Order: sequence, then structure tokens, then C-alpha cells
Amino acid sequence: MALGRVFIANRGEIAVRVIEACRGLGIETVAGVSEADTDSLAAEMADHAVVIGPAAPAESYLDIDAVLGAARSAGADGLHPGYGFLAEQPGLAQACAEAGIRFIGPDADIIAAMGNKLAARARAQALGVPVVPGSPEVRSRAEAAAAAAEIGYPLLMKAAAGGGGRGIKIVAGADGLDVAFATASAEARAAFGDETLYMERYIANARHIEVQVLGDGFGSVIHAGERDCSVQRRYQKVVEEAPAPGLTDELRAGIRAAAVTLAKAIGYQNAGTVEFIVDGDAGCFYFLEMNTRIQVEHPVTEMITGLDLVAEQIRIAGGAPLSVAQEDIAFSGHAIECRITAEDAATGFRPCPGRIGDWQAPAGEGIRVDSHCRAGTLVPPHYDSLLAKLIVSGENRIKAVSRLQEALAEFTVTGVDTTIPFLRLLTCQLDFVRGGVNTRWLEGNLESLKGGI
Repeated sequence: MALGRVFIANRGEIAVRVIEACRGLGIETVAGVSEADTDSLAAEMADHAVVIGPAAPAESYLDIDAVLGAARSAGADGLHPGYGFLAEQPGLAQACAEAGIRFIGPDADIIAAMGNKLAARARAQALGVPVVPGSPEVRSRAEAAAAAAEIGYPLLMKAAAGGGGRGIKIVAGADGLDVAFATASAEARAAFGDETLYMERYIANARHIEVQVLGDGFGSVIHAGERDCSVQRRYQKVVEEAPAPGLTDELRAGIRAAAVTLAKAIGYQNAGTVEFIVDGDAGCFYFLEMNTRIQVEHPVTEMITGLDLVAEQIRIAGGAPLSVAQEDIAFSGHAIECRITAEDAATGFRPCPGRIGDWQAPAGEGIRVDSHCRAGTLVPPHYDSLLAKLIVSGENRIKAVSRLQEALAEFTVTGVDTTIPFLRLLTCQLDFVRGGVNTRWLEGNLESLKGGI
């Protein structure tokens, strides 16, 4: 049964994006907003807006009872969690199911199974999908030392319940193991309430490649190609693009097939992303994790396929089959996305909340800006500092890079510091223009880039 009223349990640009998709489908929207977001663009655009709690995320966007209570009171028959906040919390999906509200995402058991990195890794390995050589759970420094002796240094200490780069430590040698174990455990406990750790071999020349998958309730699972997310700072993505440059046809096909194999095996429904590490030296790939939600970088896939992934999410949750088959998806051109945040890169990416003065976003052929901002928008200090996503496309990568450089030069924001000047420099670096940089590239060039702002 198609959905009639969707509650949006998120804020910022993704809330606006969901509202736009619902409008295109003729679905009514209810924006759940905190007290800090009552004047937001999402609150203005939605058919209805309800306050779910104070500005503090723990009392609003992260409060399952508050979110679900507001959705029920609003008479919503669907709930879209966006990304971040509660999007990958099985408790919200379960609460929706018990309340008779369609959660626009996979079932709670799938979220839980894929949310634990050790469990997801074991599932992938059982299916023949390659995983990075590593360990099972390590519960003590002694177990960590024994596992490290088998894996070899350098290695990564990782939180089993991790995400967003938290709970990850690089261990160069045995003398750093004790400190890494203690700090990773503490970080994991504080961030996720679960201090379970495991270890993996550290791949120095690694690229981060992810595959967009879609599954419905009728047994169909397809992929919509891959994205390269290797331009990262502290494990946080800065620039993403599709398709991934510089992969052999064999490697590209293998990664896509592995993603579909995993998604089919777990009976995946809705949109999800299977993430991989590509070893640039060995020319092979390994499963990393699965994100059971829409990704921040989904627009680059939309730009090269013509799909509306959020609309597809909503249709699937409403009981419809996939609107396309694998053979219907055609890839055209190249797309790149930059995340623009309210941060001052020159001072260590210091957050810069405040009120936006002038807001002049670029426009034109092959340019898309996903944002909740405009002149006068207040950027509160309580949330992620993402202001906008600048997405460009071109008939090939060189033209997409050129268009991105031009669009960044035209993007003007005053009133708060942003990362636009930093991105202008980054996208002009020869290594970036050539494509295929690894996950260490940005960190290795950070100081010179900051010095040039």
C-alpha cells in the first residue's frame, strides 16, 4: 500500500531532500524539528512541522520515544530517518513496526546484523566475499597481542559497533598496542555503548570504494554502480565521485557483484551501501562494512544513472517493487560531490556556527546544490556543520573536475566561515585532477593545503 503521509525524523539538507522526493510522489510530509530548527527550510517546506524536543540532539533527534510519539500524533504512515541520528538504530525501526508505521529503510534485524562490524564481516566471509585479514573479537590486551602477532604490523584497532571513523586506531608496532587498545575501547564505549574491538591488517595504499544497492520485497536486488570516497580527513569523507576512476573492468565488476551477493543473501530491502577497501598495490578488494541507509553522497549516483534513490526508497517502503531492473540502469558521464561545511580549515577545521549573510550558490548545466541554507539561515552549534553538497557532472571526469572548480569559484557565503576556500585549493591539486588518490592522500597534504588558504 502506497504511503500517504511521511514523517521526516531528521534535519538539514537531507530533510529537504526527502520533502522534495515526497512532493514528486504526491505524498504529504511532516517535518519533525527541534526547537532550534523551527525556522528551518525543512519546517517551511513540509506540509506540517512538529517540535519533537529541545535543541540538544539527545532530547530531540536522538530520542526514539519523542520521534515516534510525534510521528504517531501526526498520523504518519511512513517515517524516513535520513542519515545520521537514528537512521541505523534498530530500535527506531522496531518501534515503527510495532506502531504500524512503515520505516523507510530495512527491517530492524538487518540493521542490527549489519551494524555490528564483526557480524557483518563474518557474513561476508561465509559468502565468499573477501575480507581484510584480521581477528575475531579481542577482549584483552593479551588477546590483542596474540592476534597482532598473526596479523602483523601495522594494523588497525576497530570498534565492532563503530561508524563515522570513531573507535579506530592505527597501531604501527607492538609498543603502541596497549595505548591503542585502551583508547579505542574507551572511544567505542563512549560513542556506541559497546567497547568490543577487533583488528585488521592496515592497508597503506587503500582506496575507499562503495556500491549503491537497492532491494525490494519481491526478491529483486540490484546495484547502481560504485562511488569513490577516498578523499577523507580523519575517516570523514570530503569529496566523492562516481564512477570510481582507475579501476580495471574486472575489479569494478567484482566489487559490484560482491555487493549484490551480500545484499541478496541477507534479504536486503530498501537502499543500502556496501563499502569496500581496494588495495592499490595488490589490485584486490576487501569488504569493509554495510550502511543500511541513504548515504550523504547518493547524488553522484543519481547524476550518472538518472535514478531518484530517495523516491525509490519511499516506493519500496510503500510495498512497490523496484521500478528498474539491473539491465535498465545505464551509466552516463561522471559526477563529483564536495561537502561544504561551516568550518575554518585554516584553524584546524574549527566549527563556525552563526548566521549566514550572503548566500550565492552556483547554478547551470550539470550543477546541483543540495542544501537547507539561504541568506539569513542560522547555523546552530548543536549539530553537524554540513551546509551544502555541491554536485557536478560532465560527460567525462576531466570535464566534471573543470565544472567543479568553476562552481566552487562562484559559490559565495558570508557570515560564517566555510570550507569553500579549502575545497577550491584541493580540487586544483594535480593528484586530485588525475584521479585515483588513496585514503591517506588528503591527510598527507593537509598542512600545505591549509597554508594556501
